[in-house]
Amino acid sequence: MQPTMASHDDPSASTGLLPIHVVLPLRTVSGGKARLGGALDAEEREELVLGMLLQTVAVLGRWPLCRRIHLVSPDPVVDATTRQAGVEVTVHRQRGEGLNEGIGQGVAAALAEGAASVLILPSDLPYLSVEALDELILAADAGLAAAAGGPLLAIAPSDARSGTNALLLRPPDVIEPAFGVDSFEAHLRAAAAADAAVQVVGDARLGFDLDTPDDLERLDPARLRELMALGRTAADQVGV
Repeated sequence: MQPTMASHDDPSASTGLLPIHVVLPLRTVSGGKARLGGALDAEEREELVLGMLLQTVAVLGRWPLCRRIHLVSPDPVVDATTRQAGVEVTVHRQRGEGLNEGIGQGVAAALAEGAASVLILPSDLPYLSVEALDELILAADAGLAAAAGGPLLAIAPSDARSGTNALLLRPPDVIEPAFGVDSFEAHLRAAAAADAAVQVVGDARLGFDLDTPDDLERLDPARLRELMALGRTAADQVGV
């Protein structure tokens, strides 16, 4: 099926999408965001990773449509870190290696707990908000109606439209996630092979991720200070 752009009507969340579980993959805190090495030292990068993780969890905690958060990581630090957010998070210690292997582990856990849909979300979206997530669900609802309740992907590409910054799957195993280089096109191809409807969500709050020094320069300085302060407090408390 051909992908369509999201509409901005205001339906309530479709019962066909609920319950929604969110899968948050995180590789490691130490050594994360290495591509920012020219702008931030190792300690600052760790604080930024922790700050963005806590911000993401806090936003999801305020989002009424999120039934459960599955955080998948090989790093034991994230368990103590997420407890500081005051939001219930199910932490899964990643068994295998690789980003998509960790995501698959989270999706399997969501399926086992009865999720009708899974939202796969990275934790490096500094402008993530409840409103942005609601827009994604509006798009998914429109796609679900057009597909008469059939399989569905709602996807938010990165600003460069090469990567994937949010991926909603209904059912959760409709495709195997293929995050990495050129993942946006890879996910569209997988959707076509699965005969799944696709909704493409062009939202700047989801499209902007923080990977390079150029991204850092584009980020509002006040937002950067907030994230760094949040991460610094977390690092002090967990002893990173």
